[in-house]
Amino acid sequence: MYPLNYIEPVFRPPSEWKSLILQVANGCSYNKCTFCEMYTMEQKRFKPKKTDVIEAELRQIAEAGYPVQRIFLADGDAMTLSVRRLREILQLIRDYFPNVSRVSSYCLPRNLKNKTVDDLQELRSLGLSLMYVGCESGDNEVLERVRKGESYDSSLDALKKIKAAGMKSSVMILNGLGGPSLSEQHAIQSARLMNEAQPDYLSTLVVEFPRGSDDFEAAFEIPWRKLEQLELFREMELLLDHLELDKTIFRSDHASNYLVLKGVLGKDKDKLLNTVRTAINKPGMIPLRQEWQRGL
Repeated sequence: MYPLNYIEPVFRPPSEWKSLILQVANGCSYNKCTFCEMYTMEQKRFKPKKTDVIEAELRQIAEAGYPVQRIFLADGDAMTLSVRRLREILQLIRDYFPNVSRVSSYCLPRNLKNKTVDDLQELRSLGLSLMYVGCESGDNEVLERVRKGESYDSSLDALKKIKAAGMKSSVMILNGLGGPSLSEQHAIQSARLMNEAQPDYLSTLVVEFPRGSDDFEAAFEIPWRKLEQLELFREMELLLDHLELDKTIFRSDHASNYLVLKGVLGKDKDKLLNTVRTAINKPGMIPLRQEWQRGL
């Protein structure tokens, strides 16, 4: 829709489908997670975009009269930029689009290690109000084996900073990431992390490897395989059963999921658990996505 020269591929959260995707940096500065294939192409080497180039793009969109209500800061690691650089970008957005209702970004927990709550409050005052945090798991062994470079504590610290700054957080957990051997601890520790953090949004995706999982399995260092459909449902049952959330919007409706789940936790916990248990115990009673429908 918007006439911008992106360095492809460009990724965004599903809920940002109507947003202006503003590429303020290319790729991911970390880019070592063994489960992630998003930024592995040669042209996706991490590089921040110059502020004057960003301003020129915003001016172009504004002068063309395109309606912009929301803006998503791409690529996968925009929050690694300094507070000074982020301040400049957000101020430019305010100058050119004063009526934008929300600015959001992906956020690795490590991005916030050297940013204070005061820093985040300043960015919040300039319009940055939602962080998409890929925790992937709350289990330290799983996180170490997939080379996430994060821990239970680093993820929790980041989520607490976001909340203290008055921002919202949207967390993603990867269903099946631990394989069969670590499935139980992956589910339980992920629930524990969410219970402590109380994010505003929580979503689950099924781990998939469109280009094959050989490299991932080699790095995992213990036998790993993709969970079968029933195993994924049992892991989801365990996760939901251990979640104690107050008012978190829960979504498990990404294209990778066989079973679509939507609700608010905790008021819909029993309903969601009943759906999962029906899928486990009464096959055919709950509609599931077929393999051909699970496009990524």
